Amino acid sequence: MIRYATATDLDAVTALHAEARATYYRGHLPESAYAGPEELARTRTGWAGAIERGAVLCAEIDGEGGEGGELAGIAAYGERDGVMFLTQLHVVPALWRKGVGGALHAACVEAWRAAGATTATLEVFEKNERAQAFYAAHGWTPDPASPRSGDHLVLRLTLAPETE
Repeated sequence: MIRYATATDLDAVTALHAEARATYYRGHLPESAYAGPEELARTRTGWAGAIERGAVLCAEIDGEGGEGGELAGIAAYGERDGVMFLTQLHVVPALWRKGVGGALHAACVEAWRAAGATTATLEVFEKNERAQAFYAAHGWTPDPASPRSGDHLVLRLTLAPETE
């Protein structure tokens, strides 16, 4: 199930974000850059603002025995100058390749189309080849106008109009 996050999700969202980021930054960046106390506080503040703006989607899977939803993934997006930006898309590492990321991506695309967007962009860590492959499989290509931002690649997605 995909739903919009609420303030009660903040702790779980922040924890999932920290876990996912550690998997691709570990060994490439100093731990303080992705898991230090200052970074975790900054991250929590950012997620709180995104949740308040209604820009965070949560993917839930049924818990053990079909009880309650367990947070499986999160995505956040925003809009600048008519272009949508996918700012975050994280899945619990134990659930990679189980369709959670694809479902979140599809929900983002649906929301962007509903908002009238025709393009979206994102930045992906240059050493995160798994994520790059995921985005390529979903139609993202290097942004010809600005292919890099520091140690991140900038990707663009052209949103095909909805077919009826």
